[in-house]
Amino acid sequence: MPEQFAHDVLLRRTSEEQSRQAFAKNLKIHLATSISPGNRVVYDNDIAPELAKKLGREPKTRHEIRKPMESHPYYRMWSSLQRSSQEVMWDAVGESVERQLDDLIERAKKLGKGQTKGSLRLDPSLEVPSYLAGVDTHCQPGSYYTEVTQDDVYAGAVYDRVTYIYTMGRIGPLNEDMGLTAVDYLKEQHPDFSPSRILDMGCSVGQSTLPYVREFPDAEVHGIDIGGPMLRYGHARAESLGASVHFSQQNAEHTDFDDESFDLIVSHILLHETSSKALDNICAEARRLLRPGGLMLHIEVPQYEGMHVFDQFMLDWDTYYNNEPFWGGLHDKDLKKVAVKAGFDASQVIQAMQPMHTERQAHRLEKFECGDFAGGGAWFIFGAQK
Repeated sequence: MPEQFAHDVLLRRTSEEQSRQAFAKNLKIHLATSISPGNRVVYDNDIAPELAKKLGREPKTRHEIRKPMESHPYYRMWSSLQRSSQEVMWDAVGESVERQLDDLIERAKKLGKGQTKGSLRLDPSLEVPSYLAGVDTHCQPGSYYTEVTQDDVYAGAVYDRVTYIYTMGRIGPLNEDMGLTAVDYLKEQHPDFSPSRILDMGCSVGQSTLPYVREFPDAEVHGIDIGGPMLRYGHARAESLGASVHFSQQNAEHTDFDDESFDLIVSHILLHETSSKALDNICAEARRLLRPGGLMLHIEVPQYEGMHVFDQFMLDWDTYYNNEPFWGGLHDKDLKKVAVKAGFDASQVIQAMQPMHTERQAHRLEKFECGDFAGGGAWFIFGAQK
């Protein structure tokens, strides 16, 4: 696996910090490849036969297998380790960022000053939606938006490094596989599509935003997020990598952009962080902002439809134990109905699986067992054309 690319604002690690973070990553790899598969053995040998006797049929939903699986010692052991691996990861990176936060802030400020390629527009009065304010998403302390000091970049600096560890390096040295995968989809399915203005909703630190800058060099690229620390860091990160992105602090449900002002609107694992009502609002807002012929593309983890109930159950772990309360609800949604409700024509709705760019580049499409961050070697694309 390639190491994370050391751009100018990435945290600098001591040898001890490198070891702690390497442990966090390797613990996740060990859990995904060596421990998690044992849950399927438990299900096949113990849980499924007993449930079939009790129900008089095979289990039909993940909810039917939840209680017996969660009562089994092996699953409880794996689940506890999985949660602990999250906490170890945040602690290992968080302490490193805390040690050098003043320096990171100064580096970000320096990169954001003078003649920059992009821009940064913050709104300190922006209200954090209640569905985000009520939980530390992914167990990230303070979540994406908490300000700990003036000109803060803490949340962004932690998130950038943790993304690499959490995904076990599988989304590339710049953590940009989702953006690259969406670009692959556009080139394959819409080869003549050439957007002049692009919006990334819920862009965090812009990891997935930058592939659009490279693929469409003449386009004006915007990224919005509710977190000021994420955007300050993202702006500095983009500048250090020579990318022109216009970042602004906004809620994707209601932006201040003009009607029909974008050709392409994207997001990357945003939708499972939002409530059902927010999902409707985001899709309606995307339609408002799109020009005729424009595309909305949301990159997500696979939906549960057609998936074995055991795999659904394992992927649903995040709903209950990783501070992802809307994860399971999104995966049960009829997204075509969501798009139609937002005003898109049913015939123009997109639902597709797209192989991960980094996996295709490496010519390795092998599948990790459930418990992996994406559940396989592909991303799910939901969208529509206006």
